[in-house]
Amino acid sequence: MSSDLQCAVCGNRYADRWRCACEQPLDFVDRPLPDGSAPEPATLDTRDGLWTFSDLLPVERRVTLGEGWTPLVEAPDWDCAFKLESVSPTGSFKDRGAALTVSRALACGAERLVEDSSGNAGTAIATYAARAGLESEIYVPADVTAAKLRAIERTGAEVVRIEGSRADVTEAAIDAVESGAGWYASHAWRPSFYTGTQTVALEITAQRDWHAPEAVVCPLGHGTLFLGLYRGFRALSDAGWIDESPRLLGAQATGYAPFTDDSGGDNHRADGIHIREPVRAGEVETAIAETDGEVVAIDAETTDREHERLHREGFPVEPTSAVAPAALQAYRERGVLAADADVVVALTGRSKA
Repeated sequence: MSSDLQCAVCGNRYADRWRCACEQPLDFVDRPLPDGSAPEPATLDTRDGLWTFSDLLPVERRVTLGEGWTPLVEAPDWDCAFKLESVSPTGSFKDRGAALTVSRALACGAERLVEDSSGNAGTAIATYAARAGLESEIYVPADVTAAKLRAIERTGAEVVRIEGSRADVTEAAIDAVESGAGWYASHAWRPSFYTGTQTVALEITAQRDWHAPEAVVCPLGHGTLFLGLYRGFRALSDAGWIDESPRLLGAQATGYAPFTDDSGGDNHRADGIHIREPVRAGEVETAIAETDGEVVAIDAETTDREHERLHREGFPVEPTSAVAPAALQAYRERGVLAADADVVVALTGRSKA
């Protein structure tokens, strides 16, 4: 299996680089597919977490905290099932990408990692770096929540707070990387991160005895989960393990919704998806089109209302997670989904308050 990287635009190949010289994202040359028929779900040894699917991951396991195989539970009040990514080791689905990305960094000989994040990705990268014995430098918005800031600082990471927009934070991190600050462990750019998040699709399907749902709803910022789902379900479909991929339905925050005709105000509550210029926007658009997907933008008031409802019903998630079940309701009201549609909703992050 090759771990080389290639640009889909110009064809350049690299042993290790965070983006192509033409400034486009890179992906692994080889994308392994499942071989043979689907195994009986009961035969899967889930003690390995997401590494249960190691044959489908072009990165060797070098660091883990037991991430993966999060519960898939029925949520009757929402007429769907929730995939509880909020119970991951550091409290979000970003642990999947961090495990793969830090493992990749170790394979590349990195000693210090740099990441930019509004909170969860920074916490995950800093935590897995600490577990691996690596130093890390995490760039965050100056107004990052105190709880998320503490979570990063407690790993021993160096935290750099940047005034301005979320894009300014990324620009500062890239400037640091280009000045030699370390190996850029970007959740938006590194293909290893998306390789990690695609295991959500593999798990959902295995937990349903290899039957894919009609649709999956998830928050959408850079698209690290949305594209991971797309790639994971596509791999299963190509291998013949499922009949077809589910519809992928995104939930963005008003004011930060490049994939919608959003004209609403600024949803300050869903800070985990405050992304106006996703790195892989073209790939997200392809995923939407090829799965008959859609995207809606959720405002702050609706986010707050759904967040409170989730907590009252026993789901202690952060506000960003609430946009997904809120979007589910919006999709049903608009007739995008039937009332009895078979849907899985990802609850992506745990409350850190």
